[in-house]
Amino acid sequence: MTTHAGVHPGEVITAGRTALGIELGSTRIKAVLIGPDHESLAVGTHDWENRLVDGLWTYSLDAVRAGLQGSVAALADDVRRRHGVELAGVGALGVSAMMHGYLALDADGELLTPFRTWRNTNTGRAAERLTAEFGHNIPHRWSVAHLYQAILDGEEHLGRLHHLTTLAGWVHWQLTGERVLGIGDASGVFPVDSGTGGWAAPMLARFDRLAAEAGVALTLADLLPAIALAGRPAGTLTEAGAALLDPTGRLRPGAPVCPPEGDAGTGMVATNSVAPRTGNVSAGTSIFAMVVLEQELGRVHRELDLVTTPAGDPVAMVHCNNGASELEAWVGLFAEFARAIGAAADPASVFETLFAAALDGADDCGGLLAYNYLSGEPITDLEQGRPLFLRAPDSRFDLATFMRTQLFSALATLRIGMDVLLQAEGVRLDRMFAHGGLFKTRGVAQRFLAAAIDTPVSVGDVAAEGGAWGMAVLAAFATRRAPEQDLADYLGTVVFTGTALQTAEPDPGDVAGFDAFVRRYVAALPVERAAVDHVPTGSRRAGPQTADADPVPSAPTPPVPTEEQPA
Repeated sequence: MTTHAGVHPGEVITAGRTALGIELGSTRIKAVLIGPDHESLAVGTHDWENRLVDGLWTYSLDAVRAGLQGSVAALADDVRRRHGVELAGVGALGVSAMMHGYLALDADGELLTPFRTWRNTNTGRAAERLTAEFGHNIPHRWSVAHLYQAILDGEEHLGRLHHLTTLAGWVHWQLTGERVLGIGDASGVFPVDSGTGGWAAPMLARFDRLAAEAGVALTLADLLPAIALAGRPAGTLTEAGAALLDPTGRLRPGAPVCPPEGDAGTGMVATNSVAPRTGNVSAGTSIFAMVVLEQELGRVHRELDLVTTPAGDPVAMVHCNNGASELEAWVGLFAEFARAIGAAADPASVFETLFAAALDGADDCGGLLAYNYLSGEPITDLEQGRPLFLRAPDSRFDLATFMRTQLFSALATLRIGMDVLLQAEGVRLDRMFAHGGLFKTRGVAQRFLAAAIDTPVSVGDVAAEGGAWGMAVLAAFATRRAPEQDLADYLGTVVFTGTALQTAEPDPGDVAGFDAFVRRYVAALPVERAAVDHVPTGSRRAGPQTADADPVPSAPTPPVPTEEQPA
């Protein structure tokens, strides 16, 4: 293997002409090392799971540290195995993570409560009040909703609160000593002002008044990190930071570190979707769409988050808590059956077979319905979820239609949010890219997504490592860009030149079928509500309810090159 200039990757790595991206997803932490051509040179991963503690989803900071070290150690092993050199340093690095959530720290930097992840939906009262007060949609997941809910609940830790950040922000602080967020990640903490690149000042003042009315004296601006745009410096890797990543002491400090970002931002970078009228869908066990806007929306919609690209341009985000987890569970059941009858079917083959079968299912799913809600789903106003499959006695019930129903279910809530954006707001979209585990089987979920949003959907061959690769690109951008070069130009003229795309056009029969399916889906939502109200969870384990992962393995034959879901 050589780079385009004929230089062996080992020489590139030894010379430090690399960029490292680390992304902490909900079930996997991934480290990707790229070279001067932005190609992936090595990859390291570490699997982890969230835990349900006192009714809230969390990860311990010890698990964060162990995961960082595990992924970097696996990366170093991959470098050694593939290129015959030691990973002793990098040219630049950056870290990203699942967005939102609540990391509250005291003056000594100690955690005041267990890290509350974005998946918790106990913040309904706070989100509703803040949205009304700000005239800006504040979803359940956002950090400020978690903070205000803690205020409404009278939590005792608030008197010792000194600093508030995200998971990516916390890791960046450990690596550099700098308390800063990239603007994309920041835009899921509290509203930002795209014009100034800072926090929305009038809303900061309003929040302080709301807190005072609830008996809590604070100045939110003093609790929040600084904000940095993509391409700006955000510190260097300290000795303590290098030791955190690599306790063996091989990794040298001193590398420049770019602003930390959220997984939504790295997904935009990984799919070259940072310019207006471009968008991407990122799908694993959660699913979300990002559409870069030409202008502000006409009014507030609870289905749409207003965030930004890593460069600060406004973005409408449709975020659904539930994506492919339930689909994965059903495929696992079929795999178990295959093993029970002695069939020699590996998991990837089972996925490939079942996904391919869905192509022959009834266009409208033949009267079958499924709800993939392992957790609450704010877009459909459900604070909890119960996975549900149902049919009428005369519904078409065969394997192909059943699998199409499960795939349609994984996309249905996204469709509801996208209808608001594309129809109610009239937003124009020139292209939509798709990445994540759901799209790894050739031409199946990609085709159904095109039907769901009635828009051509493309997958590409560059960023097979997904968000971690996108984070490495952001690190490279911060150190390699030409003076005054913006992110969109860097991606378009340097990173994605010559990229091959496979595009699925909407099939009229699929479009009509999905329309019919989603009408039944919305009409039957009271059934899902009744399941939440009357079926207790009775769960003895919390492991499977994770998000933002890449649960769908690759097919054994070469798949369509796609993005991998941030993991």
